[in-house]
Order: sequence, then structure tokens, then C-alpha cells
Amino acid sequence: MGNDCIFCKIRDGEMAGEILYRDNHCFVIRDIAPQAPVHLLVIPNIHFTFLSDLTSEKHDMIGAIFSAAKEVAAGEKVDISGYRLVINQGANSGQIVDHLHLHLLGGQLLGNMC
Repeated sequence: MGNDCIFCKIRDGEMAGEILYRDNHCFVIRDIAPQAPVHLLVIPNIHFTFLSDLTSEKHDMIGAIFSAAKEVAAGEKVDISGYRLVINQGANSGQIVDHLHLHLLGGQLLGNMC
């Protein structure tokens, strides 16, 4: 993409990152500042920041990130005990990297947020 996005650099092999899963729509890495014993990031291959930028052309990609989350949750053995999926949108939500991504958290009892 030619920008300074850390996720795009990992996707393109320009920056080190252990990719746990990859398909035509997304890839998965471990969060470098984990908030739970299992904290993975499911990242679309296409760079965009906000769900408000979602168009019908990206619907397959959104479905693929949830399918990838299901697969890696099983691989991390949190599919039975439970896990949380989170998408942060904007500065007030805690979004640090301006590339849409899905957090998968598990491996411990997670407190209620809602």
C-alpha cells in the first residue's frame, strides 16, 4: 500500500510478525500488548479504517475475518471455554492502529463489559 501502517507492513513481509493464519481475505497475529492470555488480532488484507467505510464489495472480507476468528479460537483451545471479539472504532474506543482489525481475547474469565 505504500503507507506507514504497521499491519500492512507485517502483511507484506516488510516488518517481522508471526502470522498464525492467512487466507485471501485476512491474516492473524498475536497482540504485542496482550490483555488476556490469548489475544489475537484478525486483520483484513485490505487497508481501511472504519466500518463506516464498509461497502458491499467488502462483505465477503468481513465474513472471512469472523470465520478466521472461529478457526484460530479452536487452534488456541478457547473455542469451548469462550472468547470475546472486539472491534474498536476511533480514538475514544482505544483504536491505536488505523487499520480495521478484530481482537480475539480468551484464556481467562473476562469481566462483563455490557
